[in-house]
Amino acid sequence: MHHPPTLLRLLLPCLLCLPWITRAAPPRPNFVMILIDDMGWGDFSCFGNKDAKTPHVDRLAAEGIRFSQFYVNAPICSPSRCALTTGQYPHRWRITSFLNNRAANDRRGMAQWLDPQAPTLARILHQNGYATGHFGKWHLGGQRDVDDAPPIADYGFDETLTNFEGMGAKLLPLTMKPGDAQPGRIWTDAERLGGPVIWMQRSEITAGFVNAAIPFINRAAAAGKPFYVNLWPDDVHAPYWPPVASWGDGSRRRLYLSVLEAMDRQFGRLFDHIRNTPALRQNTLILVCSDNGPDAGAGSPGHFRGTKATLYEGGTRSPLVAWAPGLIHPDKTGTLNPTSVFAAFDLPPSLLAIAGVATPPHVTFDGQNVAPVLLGKSTASRAAPVFWRRPPDRDIAYGAGPLPDLSMRHGNWKLLCEYDGTRPELYNLSADPAESTNLAPNHPDVLARLTRTLLAWHQSMPPDNGPALAAPLHKPKPGKK
Repeated sequence: MHHPPTLLRLLLPCLLCLPWITRAAPPRPNFVMILIDDMGWGDFSCFGNKDAKTPHVDRLAAEGIRFSQFYVNAPICSPSRCALTTGQYPHRWRITSFLNNRAANDRRGMAQWLDPQAPTLARILHQNGYATGHFGKWHLGGQRDVDDAPPIADYGFDETLTNFEGMGAKLLPLTMKPGDAQPGRIWTDAERLGGPVIWMQRSEITAGFVNAAIPFINRAAAAGKPFYVNLWPDDVHAPYWPPVASWGDGSRRRLYLSVLEAMDRQFGRLFDHIRNTPALRQNTLILVCSDNGPDAGAGSPGHFRGTKATLYEGGTRSPLVAWAPGLIHPDKTGTLNPTSVFAAFDLPPSLLAIAGVATPPHVTFDGQNVAPVLLGKSTASRAAPVFWRRPPDRDIAYGAGPLPDLSMRHGNWKLLCEYDGTRPELYNLSADPAESTNLAPNHPDVLARLTRTLLAWHQSMPPDNGPALAAPLHKPKPGKK
């Protein structure tokens, strides 16, 4: 048998360790996180909307995965965004309803802004070589008369462009309706919250954020850096200002649907840019979801009960689309995952895992790593329950209430109750996703176990002023709904 010369045998292990001989490490993946404002579970046409078309998001779904049991961690804006940003329950940071003016925040027992010491996905990725950009609504500090909040950049972003609810450069809305000769202006006081300020038609502001995100992505790619981008449009939040030609009959529902379709159209340029750039197409994960359920009479929760501001499924369940042709298991292209139960605060640890970035030792996420689920390699669910507490100022919403104060999802069980565990509502979501039949009297052991768990979580979180603000109304006894 022929043997290599002695010197070659000695050098071969060293030669194989040289960078020019070893296989190059794959590039780290890019992330685009799209968080739509006040959109219902049933509003994308790929989730069943028959009244409007969302072809650009639908195409993402046809090339990716839809998830029908994905949740956000609050039924209202700021705390939902806090959970997605930090990977933790927003209650830890005393953000339990939408951030408003100083007096309203104090009255509700809330912080004025997200503490910059909070862990953020963007900062962790930035510290590990990612270019990070936030383009869109922030609403985690810097709004109304709160003009001393930290700039968005302090949370780990290289570049930011926001709206009237954040500190820094921003787009502010001009409004037009049929018959107007000149555009109007709203949120003019927000000019003092940082600049430069660009005024543009409200119906095109999503495109304004897209037009800022694409050059940022291109600069990151040219520099050989992976990127993380938040694209958080104002759409589809009220008031509704669609293009004048799409005003229709001017009804609330029609205006909402026209804004939804215009938003989808404006997403198209970003989606096409990533899809048609080979290096981006093969190595970018796009996630699209809503921050909470819809405004009553505008968006649709699908077949679920409840709306924005409520702890029923329609308030906290969100459509989720994941697109990543080079990362998602090819057999899962164009599929629906109806099984996996997970929530927005699971996304930070999951994206870190996909990026190959370790969680810093000083950070403890409430979210869990569900990366295999996002990439179509598993249909598992998060192991721990998900808990919610209502916004302290929303014991009544849209004239309905008093509403349950607490809720949790564990397995197929959904429990809602008061702060002290009274007036429980228990639903088996596998058999009753519409939360129509209260099973609390039929399953005392399950009810007792879940109630103990939910109250222990509630008591472990910093309090807000929800009990003091509760409506002094008699709450109905549990029974069939």
